[in-house]
Amino acid sequence: GGACDKEFHANTFGEMAELSKKHGMEMHKNRDANHLKAMQEMMELMKDSKKMNAWMKSKQREFNELH
Repeated sequence: GGACDKEFHANTFGEMAELSKKHGMEMHKNRDANHLKAMQEMMELMKDSKKMNAWMKSKQREFNELH
């Protein structure tokens, strides 16, 4: 559920978050337009801690449902 179709595999949600972060940093360095747009959306989300926490919890639920 990100800016591209890259798949990540991890044992924990924390590991998944780190893989996603690392990929995002690589794509930022490459100036990938889709990832830059997604990063801008995340920056907006981070301005509201309640919305950010709700988003993180929903992603963690999604991860947990797959494991």
